[in-house]
Amino acid sequence: MEAELQTHVAFHLTGRRPATGLDAVDALQLTPALFARYRDLSRIRYDFPLVLVRSAAPGACLQPLSGLLDRVLQDIGTGDDSERVSRHVLRLERQIRALVAGGARGSLASLWDAAVAKLAVQNDAQLQDSLKRARAALKTDGDVVDCDAAMPATLLTHAWRAVQERKAGKLAGNVARLAVKLAEILRADFARSDAGRSANNLRAAIGDAHGGIFDFDAMSRLLTGAAAKAAMPPQRRARIEWLLSVLEAQAFVPVAAVAGKRPPTYAFAFDSCTAAVAAYRERYPGATELAKAIAVAELEIKGEYRDGPHDDYFASYGADGLDPEELALFPDYLVCVDAAAQDAVESAALLELLSSGLPMKVLVRTDDILEESQQGDGHLSFGTRSRQLANMAIGLHEVFVLQSTSSNLVQMKDRIERGLAYTGPALFSVFSGATGNAGDLPPYLVAAAAMESRAFPAFSFDPSAGTDWASRFDLGSNPQIERDWPLHDFTYETAEHQRAGEEVAFTLVHFVACDRRYARHFARVPRSDWNAKMVPVGESLVREQKGLPETIPTLLMVDAANALQKVLVDDKVMREARRCRDMWHSLQELGGVHNSHAERLLARERRAQDEREKAINEMRGIEPAPQAAPAAKPAAAAAAPAAAAVEAAPEPSPDVAYIETARCTTCNECTKINDKMFMYNENKQAYVANPDAGTFAQLVEAAESCQVSIIHPGKPRNANEPGLAELVARAEVFK
Repeated sequence: MEAELQTHVAFHLTGRRPATGLDAVDALQLTPALFARYRDLSRIRYDFPLVLVRSAAPGACLQPLSGLLDRVLQDIGTGDDSERVSRHVLRLERQIRALVAGGARGSLASLWDAAVAKLAVQNDAQLQDSLKRARAALKTDGDVVDCDAAMPATLLTHAWRAVQERKAGKLAGNVARLAVKLAEILRADFARSDAGRSANNLRAAIGDAHGGIFDFDAMSRLLTGAAAKAAMPPQRRARIEWLLSVLEAQAFVPVAAVAGKRPPTYAFAFDSCTAAVAAYRERYPGATELAKAIAVAELEIKGEYRDGPHDDYFASYGADGLDPEELALFPDYLVCVDAAAQDAVESAALLELLSSGLPMKVLVRTDDILEESQQGDGHLSFGTRSRQLANMAIGLHEVFVLQSTSSNLVQMKDRIERGLAYTGPALFSVFSGATGNAGDLPPYLVAAAAMESRAFPAFSFDPSAGTDWASRFDLGSNPQIERDWPLHDFTYETAEHQRAGEEVAFTLVHFVACDRRYARHFARVPRSDWNAKMVPVGESLVREQKGLPETIPTLLMVDAANALQKVLVDDKVMREARRCRDMWHSLQELGGVHNSHAERLLARERRAQDEREKAINEMRGIEPAPQAAPAAKPAAAAAAPAAAAVEAAPEPSPDVAYIETARCTTCNECTKINDKMFMYNENKQAYVANPDAGTFAQLVEAAESCQVSIIHPGKPRNANEPGLAELVARAEVFK
């Protein structure tokens, strides 16, 4: 045993695996044990595939397939055959998921038809009936995308178009209105002129149908003689004609021309920061001229333009640049770039467009955040470039910043819309998960692991939300933000075929273990050599290491057959995990979690309160009560945030559906069943938001799928729901 322990310690300290005693993990196809239940995503209901809904409001343009079909089932699944219909529609959904996982792409309608063909519904009349009814109730269509490398750009482009169509429509309507009004002014002036009252013009105005009734020559003499000589001044006519030419020639938004042919409109989506900045500079004089024309046209239509003062004012219009309100009239630019393709020129252009306040929305997609140091010394320094980019943008104070993994973009769709609608520049930094180095793990799992492990945490910085950090900075999309690492219950079968379980912290080490390039930092221990000195990575990260380690950090992993393995971790990866944790602590402080300034102030106030109470007691002659020694905190427990004492909450009624929210582990099981009935609070813990947003069957299903049994379905709210007797019996155990 002593020799084995020395071998384990030697590997941990040096990363060198001896010839015997430890196994290489390169060819073992190991993945973190917490991934075991997610190997086949096509059989799991989650946020992908995603439907990019056409012609939808910005907030509704991104819809998970599961959510759309849940709403279809709510619309049609109310009869005696609702269970059968639900079963068939969910079967179709699994088939669509399998098609998408296999690389199929297209609209929801086309994939629906392909899935129906796969299911061979002609041989099953009930299945055919169920899917026909569901298809009739499906009022939505759009392209279906999976969580892959192309998805972030596709998703953001779709959401950007939804925002820009609304914005461009407003500008186009205003330009068209001004052009029509100005043309009417010119027509009215012409109608009052001698030429407008000529016999030929009068005859053309009346038309051929009644042309023989009137003497147009006599009418022209009469009108010309009676007309007041109040023709439009040549200077104003020239100004209105210039305004019309600018409004009709602008290429920023499509508008039907009052006269002549419409020029093609500009494209505003780019794949290069350099090209986007060059296009903006080239178009800026035209934007200034159009903004000036709009301002002058408004005055002309109201009859408020004054030649002297307004001529002087508009002569220098835009010389110092357009103000934010004027820039906000025009479409925003969208730039989607790959972080790996950024050279020095592109990086400089990106910095320029962000720091100059240009109206551009930039997506920087990162496919790999586990790059080794460029120094060639083998030093691990993960996520450096993406972290520097986000920190730089936040430091400018006027840039909207959103960082997220691709797996979390659906949850952040409201903040994506806020960023796209923001009047200044916006940066969207997204890790796609498509590293190409994670074996058969899908990009969705890799991306989710990056956020879960704090390697690529999600946050947003919104300068328009307020003047302080508490208003601007949001960290709430991350799981269990008060902890160093998220904790999850893990249940497995022992070699003796007994059920066992433990709480596992998902750390950076777990994320690194997914990457085949870093297999040399791990070594499998044969089951016969497992011992008490091998402790979980999460526990080891809490302990301070001084001198030779007394315990060895170990990772639970599974092989292709789902057999549990224990893997040693070398010190180089553990050091990087501690560094990642320290950076997470900095983000926590920005997000108001475990803020050191607040905790110091709270401690100072507590001491002052204790001194005041002591002084009062001394004046009253009251002896201080003896203080019990504080209970020691568990070594692996995260420090809990300070909180004011509150009165004990009343015992929930067993008749009402509720969740023991404080015990929620953020497993997403209930929200996948119905994200309107179950929602997360600011701590990413679930509660029953609306028990009427779904069925009692969904409440019972959620209770049965909850890993920690904290969901209590209560009593049915709809006495007519099918199968209540069975459902009530199943719910009895969760009272």
